[in-house]
Order: sequence, then structure tokens, then C-alpha cells
Amino acid sequence: MTRFDRHAVHESAVGHVTGRAVFTDEQYPSVGMLSLYPVQAPHAHARLLRIDCAAAQAMPGVHAVLTAADVPGENDTGPILHDEPLMPADTVRYHGQAIAWVVADTEAQAQAAAKAVRAEYEPLPALLDIDAAIAADSFHQAPAQVARGDAEAALARAPRQLAGEVRCGGQDHFYLETQASWAQVDSEGFVQVVSSTQHPTETQIIVARVLGLPAHRVVCRSLRMGGGFGGKETQANAFAAIAALAAQRTGRPVRVKLPRSLDMQLTGKRHPFLGRYRVGFDDEGRLLALRVELYSDGGWSCDLSPPVLMRAMVHVDNAYYLPDVRIVGRICKTNLASNTAFRGFGGPQGMLVGEEILDRVARALGVPPETVRERNLYRAGETPDRNQTPYGQPVVDNHLPQLWSQLLRDSDFAARRERLRRFNETSAQAKRGLAITPVKFGISFNKVDYNQAGALVHVYTDGSVQLNHGGTEMGQGLHSKMLVVASRVLGVSIDRIRVMVTSTDKVPNTSATAASSGSDLNGQAVKAACETLLARLAPVAAQKLDATAEDIVFADDHAQVRDAPQRRIGFAELAAAAYAARISLSATGFYRTPGLSWDPAAGHGHPFYYYAFGAAVSEVEVCGYTGIHQLRRVDVLHDVGRSLIEAIDRGQIEGGFVQGLGWLTCEELRWDASGRLLTDAPSTYKIPTVGEVPEDFRVSLFERSSPPTTEVIFHSKAVGEPPLMLALSVREAIRDAVAAFSPSSDRVELASPSTPEAIHAAIERMRTDGSAA
Repeated sequence: MTRFDRHAVHESAVGHVTGRAVFTDEQYPSVGMLSLYPVQAPHAHARLLRIDCAAAQAMPGVHAVLTAADVPGENDTGPILHDEPLMPADTVRYHGQAIAWVVADTEAQAQAAAKAVRAEYEPLPALLDIDAAIAADSFHQAPAQVARGDAEAALARAPRQLAGEVRCGGQDHFYLETQASWAQVDSEGFVQVVSSTQHPTETQIIVARVLGLPAHRVVCRSLRMGGGFGGKETQANAFAAIAALAAQRTGRPVRVKLPRSLDMQLTGKRHPFLGRYRVGFDDEGRLLALRVELYSDGGWSCDLSPPVLMRAMVHVDNAYYLPDVRIVGRICKTNLASNTAFRGFGGPQGMLVGEEILDRVARALGVPPETVRERNLYRAGETPDRNQTPYGQPVVDNHLPQLWSQLLRDSDFAARRERLRRFNETSAQAKRGLAITPVKFGISFNKVDYNQAGALVHVYTDGSVQLNHGGTEMGQGLHSKMLVVASRVLGVSIDRIRVMVTSTDKVPNTSATAASSGSDLNGQAVKAACETLLARLAPVAAQKLDATAEDIVFADDHAQVRDAPQRRIGFAELAAAAYAARISLSATGFYRTPGLSWDPAAGHGHPFYYYAFGAAVSEVEVCGYTGIHQLRRVDVLHDVGRSLIEAIDRGQIEGGFVQGLGWLTCEELRWDASGRLLTDAPSTYKIPTVGEVPEDFRVSLFERSSPPTTEVIFHSKAVGEPPLMLALSVREAIRDAVAAFSPSSDRVELASPSTPEAIHAAIERMRTDGSAA
């Protein structure tokens, strides 16, 4: 990468494939480093009566056994509500919860000693799913609502109505690098933390809270992560805090790195959801009214469940106009690990409910689902206005109708639909299905405060550049895109620029790298810092080149006169000249997203800066004997704006789609009657493999006729989360194939995830219903 180039590659690609890239637990260990291992509770809900650590503390290599009594500050790691003790003082809230942590010379010694800790419990009744929580009236916070018009009156007027419910399961993040943190306290009492975290500032704040210190006495660094997907937005905080507490207590550096099974037991997942709905529609399938009740499983503590629920509520509409609507949401309080952020942040669950409703409407009318979906798309310029969301925000830069039409054409949808019909007529035990689904996903943090970013850029006298920003790298290519932004603004080759490790002592008060906003926010901050430097350098160059500052442009590692590019000075020479002239070569940059507003009580406002659009066509074949499906072909058309790095954006689209495919088809979480997680290893929890990836996977980037009206960084658009929801087309294609086993049926009940067992059960229901008819 020697210049700004949309075809640049990932800055850590070589390090990843050679193993040279260093992750948190791969650093060179400090002398005397100790390790941690948890003592886990064998109950999902119980009073903690007594902990006896004497035997464990007497074992070889053990330095301490930490309990709630050892916390010098506040025993809490909750990011929103202070309802999440680092270690329970009196009540166990989920099976496997860490009631204590052993600190020892080695992890093996700590693990052995953890088994020697004795605890006494009084078991209590446990709530282990959404239905149990509803029955017990067990909820986090009051109900939330998003509404427009009078849904009840519109339902009463509607020519047709349907009611039903749909459920979707959770999903483990299954990042390659499990939760990891290193901590040490230096000679001045400053706490140094290296954490695999998406939110170094919040990790800093939580560590300081637990230790009873001001934030300026804690520095948190994030080297890079081996995946995050939202699972390290808040869930990394507790592990950083326990490592820091152990370091403070022992005076030694301490590490914690969870084995896979522990990681899956101790951390939250994507929220399972239950959606109950009643929809009113006309004879052509146009939606007239909708009432939805959403229930999410928040687990034992609140974590990020409120904004996850709200994003689900404002994405039930997905890409469809809803004239009169009322959506009410509740967060169920259960005795499971606290569920948390996951790629899409509630959006996928909300969209799944919406797509379920559209399919029900289509099959009740005997109209192809793709036709009903197209009739209900948001459209600009129509009367009455069909381009405003239920929460009062216009769908800005709405290219959905054009994108939809292009994908139908490019995927040869109509001809393939006819070929599938003929195949299904002649095949008794194998059926094929085809579906197209859209995505409209709002880009910005739900909480307006978080839509800000900072950067710090240094230019050295040899012309090299050091770049600091508040975003974290988890493999998604954020650092690579920031290099492109800095390179383009400064007019220098990427080889001159070095991205530094994200650290709270370089860029403070940062937001999480989440909500698909990493490039948007940090890119604008980097751009602002670089423009400040150019404003300082331009007069120096102008003096050297006998020109005005306004005539100076920066390109190809030089400053040059706009209309006389042969008059130029090298960037390194210019930096040295600026230093000699006592001009500062260091600048901060700051950005806050304009135009955002949100009233959570009213469920109304402009929470998103813009929307990301896409659509996907999926074709499957389902075996009637086994319920196993084969994903034959996928066509994706996605709007990434003007891509900063095309290879990275394509990788995000493909990876997001496959991760969504896993959530919807094979990743099934199971607990036993005591609340113990059964699927805590790759042997029992199935993530997608090469065999699940489409045989024919076609990804195209939508070419818009005009740039977006919002000022996004170099007209690029977010691409981290939206592609995951394109996988809803696979679920709908499976439903289409299942329907072919009983073409006269007006409803297809399909569980999510649609595992082979679930698909087989759906087929058997269709056959039974068909026989009864």
C-alpha cells in the first residue's frame, strides 16, 4: 500500500497468516506473572451462605483467593445499571457464576486450587427461559414502546387480520480469541491493563470503579482482538477488573485467559426473543396496521439489554412501511448469563419478526412472498408519505426500490423461480426454495452520547506519521481504513504512517468500536486532526514555494502549487522546515455525529445518521427424510457507498452473511433443567463450516447514481453489521422449500434456528396438515 487505494489490503494480513500478530495473551510475560481461575457456582439461583478458602490457600503456588470481600471499591461491573457484582456477596444468579477467583503461579495450579474451595448454598427457584420470566412477572426495567397512529383502530378497520408468534434463539460470539486481560500495578500505583476489549474507556472506568481509584490512575490498552462481534463491548470489563484486583492485591502482574468452555459458560450471548403480533392488511398484501409485543431474554443482569431491545423495536419494520403501529418491548430477567451486544444489536431479532409477518401475509393471500415484500417497501416521493419510520425519521437516501429491482434482474430470479417449480413438481423427497429479503439498518449508536470520536496524529521531522484513534481493531480492518483516511488527507503514502495501539492515555473518553460506526466516527476524527496539521503546514510550504497557502495542495508525498505541480517540496523536508519554524506537528481531532436525537420514553426521534441498504437472494434444497438443507446459491447486492477498501468490505459482507447463517440454521444453545449450559464447546455448539458456505456465492456492491446527502467519510457507508441480516433470505428460502411439501398450506411454522431437526419437524407438520386438508 503506497498510496490511497480502494483496493488496499488489511494492514495486519501478513501478521495474521504468519502468526507474528500479537494478541493480549501472546505478549512476552512479565517476571513473576500470576494466573487466575474461577470458582464456579453449581446452581442457577441460590443464596451463598459461606465460602471456605483455607484448603485452597494452602496449596502450592497459590497467592490469594479473591472474593467479594476483597473488592476495595464498588463491587460492580454493570455498564448501565449498577446491578452486576464482580463476585456475588450473598446470591448466585446463574449456573457457573464465578463466586471467587484463585490467583496462583500457573493456571494449572489455580484450577486445581479452585476445586478445593468449599462453598455452602441454599438453592432457590430459577427462571430459565422467557416463558418462565413472563409467568413470574420477572423483568428488567419498565416496558418500552414505539408507536405511530392508532394501531388498534386500524386493526379493527383492516379487511384482513392475522395473529401469531415467533421465537428466535441466542448465539454465542465464538470469537477465535477468548476473553483475555493482563494487568499490573507500577511503582507509582498506576494500574496498567491490556485487555481484549472493544471499549477501552469503559474497561478503564470499570477497573477504576472496582479498585476505588480515579480514572486517571488506570490506563487500558487494546492491542488487537481475535474477533469481538459485540461480545467484548461490555463483557471484557469483568475480566480486566478481576485481573487488576489480583495485581493490586498481590503486587504482581496477573493474567486471565479463559478456556473455550469457561468463556461460553461465563459470558452472555445474543438475546433470544419472543415476538407476538397481530397484523392487518388488504387484499393485495399491503400492511395497514401492526401490533407487536417483543420479549428479550436479558439474563441475570441488565448489561446492554435496554438499547438492544430498543434497536430490535425500531427494526421490526426492516424495509417496510407501517402506517399504524404499536410495538411494546420487555426485557425478561432470568437466571442465565447476562446477554449482551452481538453483531446487529437486536436488529436481526426485530427483522426476523418482521419477515415472519410478511411471509404469513403472503401465504394467507396465496401471493408470492417476494411480491408482498416489494409492495410494502419504503418509497420516497409517494402520497401519502410512505418513507417515514414509525419512530418519526425519514428514510434518507432510500435506494431500496432500485436495489431490489436490480437484484431481481441480476439474480435471474423469475426464471429460477420457474425452474424450482418444475423441480418440485417432479421431486417427492427433495424440495428447493427461493427467497429474496431486504435490509434497512440504521447507523449510529442508540445512545446519542456515544456518537463521538477522537484522534491524535503526530508528524515527525523525517516525515513519518504516527496515528492514534479511539477505535479498536478486531480483524474488521478499522486500522486499515484509518490508514487510508490519513493517507488521503495528508497526501502521503500509507508506508509513512503507523497506527498505534489503542490506549486511553492517548485518546480519552472514547466510545466502543461497535454499532458499525467505527470507520464513520474515527475516520472523521482522523480527518479533522490531519486537516489541522495541513492548515499549519500549508503556510510553511507556501513560503518555501513562493505561493499562497490557499494554492498549496498535498499529494504524492509532496506539498505542491495547485496550478504548477512542478513547484513542490517533499513532505519530509516540509516537516523539518515546520519544526525549524516552531510549528506544532501534533494535532488532535474530534467528531460528533450531527442531527441525532432520541427520546427513549416516547420512542421517537432521529436516532440514525443514515441507513445501510442491501438485499439477498438465497436458494436452498431440503431433504424430506432428514431435514438437512443445502445452500445452493446466494446473490447479494449491498450498498457500501464508495468503499474505502473494497476487499475488506467484501470480506465483511461475506463474513457477516455466514455468521447470520449460523444464527439462523445451526447455532443452537441448550441448557439442562438446572440451568447448566450444555453447548459449551465446538463439539456441542455447531458454528458454520466450509460445508455450510454457499456453493455459489455472488457478492456485488450497489453503484448509486449520486453520493449520500449525509457527510459520511469519503462517501463510504458502514458495513460491519448490516450484512448479517441478509442471511434472513436463507431462512425464508428454507421456509419456501418446506412449503413445497404441501403447496396448498397457508402457513409454514419454522423454528429458529432452523436446524435439521427443526426443518424435519416443519416438513412433518406440513405433510400432516396437507393430509388433513
